[in-house]
Amino acid sequence: MWAVVPAAAVLLVMALAAAVLDAVFDTAAAGGGGTAVHGRRWSRPLVEVARLMRQRGRTTVEPDRLLWRIGTAGPLVAALLMAAVVPVGGTVVADLPVGIVWFNAVDVTLWAAVWLAGWGPNSVYPLIGGYRFVAQALGYELPLMFALTAPAVAAGSLSVGEVVRAQQGLWFAVWMPVAFVVFLGAVAALGVWGPFSSPVGRDAAGGVLAEAAGVDRLLLLTGRYALLAAGSGMAVALFLGGGAGPWLPGWAWSLLKTLAVLAALVALRRRLPVLRPERIVRLGWLVALPAVLLQLLVVSAVVVAKG
Repeated sequence: MWAVVPAAAVLLVMALAAAVLDAVFDTAAAGGGGTAVHGRRWSRPLVEVARLMRQRGRTTVEPDRLLWRIGTAGPLVAALLMAAVVPVGGTVVADLPVGIVWFNAVDVTLWAAVWLAGWGPNSVYPLIGGYRFVAQALGYELPLMFALTAPAVAAGSLSVGEVVRAQQGLWFAVWMPVAFVVFLGAVAALGVWGPFSSPVGRDAAGGVLAEAAGVDRLLLLTGRYALLAAGSGMAVALFLGGGAGPWLPGWAWSLLKTLAVLAALVALRRRLPVLRPERIVRLGWLVALPAVLLQLLVVSAVVVAKG
């Protein structure tokens, strides 16, 4: 149980790293490329944290405060629960025999959490954002489930640790790239990131974030970055060999690979257009789902041939 505290600390540090990377890649808001400006971009997340900690929370007319609080804390709690089954080198908080199922089950709870964050304020724009998240989740959830199934089939186990050990000869990302790419897309969707950011879109005045201020807004933003970090860690474990690597200890390789995946996801935020939920559903069901099912068929055939 003592591993919970350092694991939570690592996840929060990774979330902060994602926020710093986001500030560095935000060239549009930088206002120039000078050294002073570059330095301010690095410190912007810390300044924003201090500002939100001092800011008063916002109130609306007859909000459902309990559901609002549950929805506000939900994404961060979900990220912590996801990270519990992600190994860092040889260390994991909960080495569950069904760790992959646990990750997917916690992901589904985000449907309720984000929707409650939109419903609770009793305001139009947050409610629009909540419904947008549920709508686009219909598009990525099935492809995500089958993307998670592919490495489990290859390893013959639902344990994340067993999947890592099954990649000693060859990383799964090499011979199941479709599942890897679909999983990364789903991770971006979990964090309401990049093409999947319509639930917090400017056209809806910030959507789920519209009425969030002060600590409430800080929790929601931290939850988004923490979900990206937890998903990146799981991508490393399932597809990139976990802590495997020369010279450095396993935990160092796990963290370095996670930072690399996290940096790639953050960098793509402003380089891809935001998609409407109905288009995400169309792409998810007509493109991503058939592709990942074909990938799963290939993986299953290889496993049967080897067996």
